[in-house]
Amino acid sequence: MKKIILSLFLATGILFAAAVQAQDYKTALGVRLSSSPAMVGNSISLKHFLNEKMAVEGYFAFGDPLALGAMVEFHQPLAPAGLSWYYGAGGYLGFTKNYNAVKQKDETDVNLGGQGVIGLDYKFAAIPLNLSLDWKPELNIVSDINFEPAAIGITARFTFGK
Repeated sequence: MKKIILSLFLATGILFAAAVQAQDYKTALGVRLSSSPAMVGNSISLKHFLNEKMAVEGYFAFGDPLALGAMVEFHQPLAPAGLSWYYGAGGYLGFTKNYNAVKQKDETDVNLGGQGVIGLDYKFAAIPLNLSLDWKPELNIVSDINFEPAAIGITARFTFGK
């Protein structure tokens, strides 16, 4: 895990040398697949740029846990065109089902926490497709204090607007 995170930071540092172009899309909708059982792991992703360098991204993870998350992200363009690195932070609200043996029934636990992100974002020039690779650690603070550091994810989104 440490090697993956170190490699991501190293790749970001090397690519940071030539920042010249703005983001190539306005809004994108797709699917994020995560490597760990984070509260907001595998989910639907909607990203919308407020300006050339700032975006808001919402997540909807369904199943168990059911979760909603939102983040503000800051993008920095890199060379080649269409590539940027980004970082951001936000929060989430999640609901998990647990079996209560005393009451002999399922109960729903509410989870609330914070999340951060750092990653790479690429928009293909010829097709309306965007790919992102990110590290998104989470800190659950309500219901159970828990830190999930291993949430590496890849997102594929359909893009529209400029």
